Amino acid sequence: MKRWIKRTLVGLLGAATILGGFSAWAHERHDHGWQVMSEQDATARKARMIERVGKRLDLDATQKAKLGLLADSLRDQQKALMGAAGADPRADLQELMVGATFDRAKAQALVQAKISALTNKSPGVVTAMADFYDSLKPEQQAKVREFIAHRGGGHHHG
Repeated sequence: MKRWIKRTLVGLLGAATILGGFSAWAHERHDHGWQVMSEQDATARKARMIERVGKRLDLDATQKAKLGLLADSLRDQQKALMGAAGADPRADLQELMVGATFDRAKAQALVQAKISALTNKSPGVVTAMADFYDSLKPEQQAKVREFIAHRGGGHHHG
């Protein structure tokens, strides 16, 4: 695998982990299944997340704006990965198995489309994450690191 692809994937994983941590930190749980939430719901959720994370980290207006840009870039990437509005990954998988054999060419095209979405959107996500994190004061950065270390990056259930 090429070095830039590895770096992009590692950067994306780090950004997703941190934002997942912020989302869990904000403790908003919505079950939308495979459906992409509406723009109105996404805007409301983003505002709640910024408010809650802002309180916990004592963010100033500039930092909140950078957090908002991070949320927007992750939303753009999510939309690119999901494809058409309301796309259902299960339906995509079922289409690969309608015949007597697995449609390898279509499966590979689906994978390539997802890789392309990640490749195209990841630099924006990484830049937004770096801009937000770099704008934090050392004590705020320490809170973020502590939160990720203790909560497993937002994958804590219970």
